[in-house]
Amino acid sequence: MATTANIHAPLGAATILHVVDAFFGTYEKALAWNESRKTRKLLWELSDAQLDDVGLCRADIEKF
Repeated sequence: MATTANIHAPLGAATILHVVDAFFGTYEKALAWNESRKTRKLLWELSDAQLDDVGLCRADIEKF
């Protein structure tokens, strides 16, 4: 008859995992925010005619 070992994670391992996940989540959010910021900056530099060519208006820029 086979038995399974009752193996537990070391004390604090779950807490460390949660902290690491929080750091990675924050990092990913910061990357996404920075990409959006760069996109908005570039779009604001376009003329109204150029924005119209790509189907956008100035009010649409804030959605990025």
